Amino acid sequence: MIALIQRVSRASVNVDDVTIGEIGAGLLILLGVEQGDNEQKADRLCERVLGYRIFSDSEGKMNLNVRQAGGSVLVVSQFTLVADTQRGMRPGFSRGATPAEADRLYQYFVGRCRQQGIDAATGQFAADMKVELVNDGPVTFWLQV
Repeated sequence: MIALIQRVSRASVNVDDVTIGEIGAGLLILLGVEQGDNEQKADRLCERVLGYRIFSDSEGKMNLNVRQAGGSVLVVSQFTLVADTQRGMRPGFSRGATPAEADRLYQYFVGRCRQQGIDAATGQFAADMKVELVNDGPVTFWLQV
């Protein structure tokens, strides 16, 4: 399971020109689900994402996590994160979980964020989404479990 996390000042996701999820300051989480991923991996990734200290403290150092910074998360499914890009000029997606399993684990991950007391907005699984963000920093990290 892969999370590409971006510290944002704001972020939103639109489907068919309708905003379906938006946050102010916090994390945009692009989530990719691979074959073999399960609830334990989702739990571990959620723990890492929510605990990752990438927000500035009073001295300007990255010492705070999203909860300590009072931020929210916007979780967007993104199967292209699991693409095999090692050869050729076209990505392969054979490492990705089936759509049903990916959706199930995506929903599970979002639920775990909410259970941790984090305000979590979402995209729409398998939809053609338009994501807008203001990357604060820019600060972007790739986390994988």
